[in-house]
Amino acid sequence: MTDLVQSGKIRIALFLPQYTRDLVSGALRGVGAGYLAIELGHVLEARLGIAAVVMELPTPSKTVACLKAGACDAAFLGIEPSRATAVDFTPPVVQFDYTYLVPAGSPIQKIADADAPGRRIAVVGNHASTMTLRRIAKHAELVDSELPDEAFALLRAGKVDAFALPREQLLDYSLTLPGSQVLAGSYGINRVAMAIPKGQAGRLAFLSEFVEEAKASGLIAHIIERGALRGFEVAPPQHSK
Repeated sequence: MTDLVQSGKIRIALFLPQYTRDLVSGALRGVGAGYLAIELGHVLEARLGIAAVVMELPTPSKTVACLKAGACDAAFLGIEPSRATAVDFTPPVVQFDYTYLVPAGSPIQKIADADAPGRRIAVVGNHASTMTLRRIAKHAELVDSELPDEAFALLRAGKVDAFALPREQLLDYSLTLPGSQVLAGSYGINRVAMAIPKGQAGRLAFLSEFVEEAKASGLIAHIIERGALRGFEVAPPQHSK
């Protein structure tokens, strides 16, 4: 971490929908894993005596590119095999499930109903929720959008039958679509870790220890409770089987 201390800052990248801005004040607000990232950034600020600088990016792929280029120092990403070739991950920090949002009157009432011939599911390109779904979907057509709001617009307009994303985010979207339903079941689990550029063994060791300590001390559980992060759980310790 010496280079970060010398620079006086750690640049933490967030991507949509991990953040939003207040329409009146313009203040940045972390959402879901973004809330967790900002809170842990404050802890690192205090521990290292440096500033945690939040970088706002549009997509996970842009975030991975930012890490690879050395333009940002850390991000909170779902652990995916395709990403592991580009970045290094600490042990998982939190985990949550993926599910579907369906409109009022939808015949899709359980997870298995969505993956059927003729069904169209809105997904967000390069999000971990989409990567998981691509591996298991056999029949439904996955309709890509670059941003979550664009995928939700397809559902609202009746152009797709369901919208796939993490549960917490879908619960927020459901509030703006009367009669819609977030399915109780799930099609996968996302384990979110801190991601850093490859080839920084010392930094990875420090942050991995930091993550495990934060879980064991109850800090992560406290952040989840304070932020009312629905569906979030503390990830099991790395040594758990």
